[in-house]
Amino acid sequence: MSGFDCYLFDLDGTLVDSAADLATGINLLRGELALPPLELTTVRSYVGDGAALLVRRALPEGRYHEAHLQRFLALYAEHLLEQTTVYPGIREFLMRLEGKQLAVVTNKPLGFSLTLLDGLDLRRYFPVVLGGESCAAKKPDPQPVLEALRLLDASAQAAVMIGDHHTDLRAGRSAGVKTCFCAWGIGQDGGEPCDFRAETPADLTRLLLPENP
Repeated sequence: MSGFDCYLFDLDGTLVDSAADLATGINLLRGELALPPLELTTVRSYVGDGAALLVRRALPEGRYHEAHLQRFLALYAEHLLEQTTVYPGIREFLMRLEGKQLAVVTNKPLGFSLTLLDGLDLRRYFPVVLGGESCAAKKPDPQPVLEALRLLDASAQAAVMIGDHHTDLRAGRSAGVKTCFCAWGIGQDGGEPCDFRAETPADLTRLLLPENP
């Protein structure tokens, strides 16, 4: 095996650890609603299916309203890059992918995704970035993965979807691409099968670029 031609990446929990800043936004919202703050581990467990579901999960049942989502987005925007960092080893792996076709396929709102990638100096690696509103459906629907392949003019047979959540695995498998689960991330595999399992970012090179020891 000589690796893949196309590498599709999730963002939160795969390329960057954004849980602390997401928790800041959620807890500021909860504070405005006279609710106590949530633990970081709790907020982490709510991440991966888009901002609306994150906010819905973070509020008591029956309390969610569209206005709460908009307020969270405003609060999170103020703290987007305070504590968010690139996972160790990710930059090195991306540098090894020179000449390959790369995209970010995330359920995070596109504006936030671009701001994060720019602020952390990752944007230059990704000619294609798809956010949660870029397609009619989010992951786990395969549509965003298929759209990334179309924009890159890439073949599903030569592509791999890399992510930390079962939504990434389901979307990738449904789109006909190989999948790699990132065990260091925010999400969980939810029992979904995957073709590769990386415990650390360093594993990505061994698993997905085997010609590069």
